[in-house]
Amino acid sequence: MEVVFLGTGAGVPAKERNVTSIALQLLDERRASWLFDCGEATQHQILYTSIKPGKIEKVFITHLHGDHIFGLPGFLGSRSFQGGKSLLTVYGPKGIKAFIETSLTVSTTHIRYPLEVVEIEEGVIFEDDQFCVIAKELDHGIQSFGYRIVEKDLPGTLLVDKLSKEGIKPGPIYQKIKEGQTVVLEDGRHLNGKEYIGAPKKGRIATILGDTRYVKESIELAKDADLLIHEATFRSKEADLAHDYFHSTTTQAAEVAKLASVKNLILTHISSRYQGDDSRELLEEAQQMFKHTYIANDFFRFEIKSK
Repeated sequence: MEVVFLGTGAGVPAKERNVTSIALQLLDERRASWLFDCGEATQHQILYTSIKPGKIEKVFITHLHGDHIFGLPGFLGSRSFQGGKSLLTVYGPKGIKAFIETSLTVSTTHIRYPLEVVEIEEGVIFEDDQFCVIAKELDHGIQSFGYRIVEKDLPGTLLVDKLSKEGIKPGPIYQKIKEGQTVVLEDGRHLNGKEYIGAPKKGRIATILGDTRYVKESIELAKDADLLIHEATFRSKEADLAHDYFHSTTTQAAEVAKLASVKNLILTHISSRYQGDDSRELLEEAQQMFKHTYIANDFFRFEIKSK
């Protein structure tokens, strides 16, 4: 599980930062990628990475401001020409379906793969045997969601050394034992497969928030997460400005991370007013409150390691 930042700016693109888009690479887990927001020129940013548009199976939109969705029609169209044949599902607030349908219809864009658009409400918006995605509304003037991505616990590994000591050689019997079955050996012994499987591996949790003021819902979404990605549009001393524009500061993001007991915090959605060395100052502000803080630049990658 790896996060790739395709755009880390706020509002309008700048020379150092494109507008918002984040890819969650799940290549080992499901041979696919998920996209969170799709600001203008996201498909251009993808060209500078190893991400394959055809492997993107889900797009999660946090809210409908242009810097988070204007790249979506272009991406949807290009995916057809870049090998995309499998189902793509787009999740987002009410209005995302009309935006997509109107953009594709007016531009006479024809896609060659099945497209599903889901207008979401709070709660579990996706779940299968691997992952669960939970959405909560934040505070951004218009409807804006944060997403909590929960990997379900993984089964324990087969205790090969313990089996070897029992004189059991590798073969088809290993699969039955791994499934926790009780097997009968050639010498008549009964073996409880559950006794030869290690403890389950705890699944990982990533929280990706849309634009928001400081709110308790952010803390709820981020509780005990391995990674929290939080906007930090303004520096600490501009809290009043952040509030007026429905955004957060560096220290507000750090406070959410601290109260939620997350392992790592990454700041993104940085205002274009901060250039060059300003980024280091923003990072230092947050680190004074929460040590394990990083600030994202375009194409920054962060691996969420297994526990």
